[in-house]
Amino acid sequence: MKQKEILLFGATGQIGRNLIRKLSQNNYKITAVTRNIHSAGYVLKTQANPGYLELVELKNFNIDRVESLIKNASICINLTGILYEKRKDEFQILHSDFPSLLSKKANQFQIEKFIHISALGIEKATDSKYALSKLEGERKVKENFKKSIIIKPSIVYSVDDKFTTRFMSLLSMLPIMPLYYNGKTKFSPIHVVDLVDIIFNLIESKEDNLVLECIGPEVITFKEIIEKLLIAIEKKRALLPLPLPIAKLTAKFFQLLPNPLLTEDQLIMLKYDNCKTENYKNNFDLGYIPKRKFENEINKYSYNWKTGGQFATKAKINKLK
Repeated sequence: MKQKEILLFGATGQIGRNLIRKLSQNNYKITAVTRNIHSAGYVLKTQANPGYLELVELKNFNIDRVESLIKNASICINLTGILYEKRKDEFQILHSDFPSLLSKKANQFQIEKFIHISALGIEKATDSKYALSKLEGERKVKENFKKSIIIKPSIVYSVDDKFTTRFMSLLSMLPIMPLYYNGKTKFSPIHVVDLVDIIFNLIESKEDNLVLECIGPEVITFKEIIEKLLIAIEKKRALLPLPLPIAKLTAKFFQLLPNPLLTEDQLIMLKYDNCKTENYKNNFDLGYIPKRKFENEINKYSYNWKTGGQFATKAKINKLK
């Protein structure tokens, strides 16, 4: 049987690394594209079985280079995305212009499938640059590649994420945790392994021309997420609802940091629920049922933020004896 070939953009994030592992275990040949092969290569090479992964460096989205990669692939998956801008118009370039280029070339060379990862909860967020760039990217992909599959996940979490791990770090250090919008914003967090399983099933299936919302098995408010993280790391902290004007001031300060804790645009996004809508099908509609619950999964790696680390629980048991 001919080995299937997949072209993967945005391979270095948590979704990309887990997807490479899943695909190589199932006899897919992967070409993973990265902007810096030297910083990313050593990590990515550990994710795939020998002979199943080729790494390619692509800078400045060279059109000729993109063409040469896409015309040799049967399936193209775009995971490229950022949470905040380091340079002007970066949202527009990465979330709209680049997906447009990829989907045009995918259509030109008539590849089998084009899968694009967008985001859940962005339709109402028209005051957010992040959301507008994502929506424009979705529109261009649908226009350029009629049979495209667009995946819109809620918060994706794991030990490699930038959500639960960042908040556990903050909760370990801060005596008070601010609650934006009173902590009422709703999420349906999905574990990265469950999301990767859904993507893999879509690759294997005959599904096309699809927009799919990907959600976990629970709906949890922001406050409940923080409370569950506190229990997991065995800490007690005061949770303080923060008035919006003060929240905006803190966001202005935080976004000046090299790795912002919160930006003004992210604060805007926190207004909007991040769970299923009635606009599109979701993974439950297609029979893709996520197995992993938020509280159970974060407990598997929360020891990194406990006093005493991974030996904290064992020490506590010994003390009771």
